[in-house]
Amino acid sequence: MADLQNGTQTTGNKKERKELSMEKRMLIAFLLMGAVLFLTPYLYKSNPTQQKPAPKPAAAQKTAPQKPAAAPAAVETPVPAEAPAAGKVAAQSEGTYVIETDLARMVFSNRGAVVRSWILKKYRDGAGKPLELVHSAGAARAGYPLSIIFKTKVSADANHSLYAASVAPDGLGVNFEFSDGNLRIRKSFHFRKDSYLAAISSEVTQDGKPVPHYLSWRGGFGDTSVPNHASTQHTVYFDQSANKLIVNEEKVAKEGPVLAAGSFSFAGVEDQYFAAVVLPDSGAVTEIYTYRDMVAGVEKDKEVAYAGMSVGGAGLNQVAAFIGPKNLDILRKVNPKLEQLVDFGWFTILAKPLFLAVNWVNDHWARNYGWAIVIVTIIINFMLLPLKFSSLKSMKRMQSLQPQIAAINEKYKGISIRDPRKADQNQEVMALYKKNGVNPMGGCVPMLLQIPFFFAFYKVLTVAIEMRGASWLWVTDLSQPETLPIRILPIAMIVSQFIMQKMTPTTTADPSQQKVMLLMPLILGFMFYGVSSGLVLYWLTGNLVGIAQQLFFNKTAISPAPAVAPAKQAKKGAKK
Repeated sequence: MADLQNGTQTTGNKKERKELSMEKRMLIAFLLMGAVLFLTPYLYKSNPTQQKPAPKPAAAQKTAPQKPAAAPAAVETPVPAEAPAAGKVAAQSEGTYVIETDLARMVFSNRGAVVRSWILKKYRDGAGKPLELVHSAGAARAGYPLSIIFKTKVSADANHSLYAASVAPDGLGVNFEFSDGNLRIRKSFHFRKDSYLAAISSEVTQDGKPVPHYLSWRGGFGDTSVPNHASTQHTVYFDQSANKLIVNEEKVAKEGPVLAAGSFSFAGVEDQYFAAVVLPDSGAVTEIYTYRDMVAGVEKDKEVAYAGMSVGGAGLNQVAAFIGPKNLDILRKVNPKLEQLVDFGWFTILAKPLFLAVNWVNDHWARNYGWAIVIVTIIINFMLLPLKFSSLKSMKRMQSLQPQIAAINEKYKGISIRDPRKADQNQEVMALYKKNGVNPMGGCVPMLLQIPFFFAFYKVLTVAIEMRGASWLWVTDLSQPETLPIRILPIAMIVSQFIMQKMTPTTTADPSQQKVMLLMPLILGFMFYGVSSGLVLYWLTGNLVGIAQQLFFNKTAISPAPAVAPAKQAKKGAKK
């Protein structure tokens, strides 16, 4: 029997090493590139509602979590006892009940009235098999989905007892009931033929009095075949009072289960592309606990921490539940509130319109998400064309000023960076730029323009299930890196970056600085080699469009007359 007192898993004192997320890696990479672009000329001139853990009674330290019984190799349909004792309701044998809709196939066991399997028919896992939402390894340790968790002790083991069961007349639901004479439990599940929405009810009484309880999903949820799946799993709820989506990782429950209570639009558990959440009645107070479940057998038998949840808190819990894909169209049809499950984060203002554009192009023109990304990228680059040409003109003018800048540098040659005259040198250079209408950072504009779209595309490929499993030419999944031994897209991107950089007007005559700038494609290539193919395709397409635009600009732009360095004045200044 599960309860909140033994709901935690002991992890020992071993410290865990957390790797940097891809977002942080990319941000660091771009900051490094920005530092190279900005600081190189100067260096070469001089030699991220705090929740409190639920209190644990003293018994929690003495009582170890009890493990649910393993599923039997073969089961039979259970039948009620022939002559049950007064007030007692149970089945004689263990059995399973299969409920099928157009979209899912659920297998329930009357031992505990829990879910043993939940398959989404229209989706495949990373191995190409029908997508199983129940993580068997985690469920065997933390409890199968829709197990009951109590705040207080009860007279029977609710999650291992044999329930009497009956299938609904339409074949789309199943009802369970158990009683030992004191404790009475009723659980019912009913589904719709063409929807991921279900009606779930649980009622517990002891000696005729309501017993507060929770329904749980712990030990893993969703597509566990994807790399680092545990890091993509969270508990989630939308707080109506704060109008804010709250996402919790497993680490918040390191010291024990963490409780949140309030008026929520929805609450449950999610991974990258799928969710299992309840939708309480408007204004109802809902409680959700976050757990930290250690599960072995996911990554080479090493224990991995998963975020688990239980939701409810009343003696009678009656809720609508959505268990399915985080597809915006599907979520909107089930309940508009669920659209908030697809969280585009800080880049919502750009990422959501970008996703809608890619989705529209795929549906109406391309019929392929890879080509849709290519088309949208081309459109974006042509929308930014005036800004790019303005930047290229600034770079051309800056190139023509190199002789005068070289003269100024020669004038102050050998001066230490701490020398007060170093400020005079910088002032002269900036005055020269200002006089000729040149922005020294103008050469960075083409890359800076791409960065917001880069992060927006990254977010789209991270949260939009439409991109999951979308293929393009040799790429099998645009949301994942290429599966080839040698990844073609990142290599092609490095080559195109070198070509574009060679074609771009140089803003310095110093060969050593030019060599440093040639490192930029390698830095980008290193960063892009392990990211999703769709993201690399976006950047590669932008490079190819940039090369075409650069060719056009180089043929049509009128080069400014080269400036002549004031040699005599430079020599005179050097003597001073």
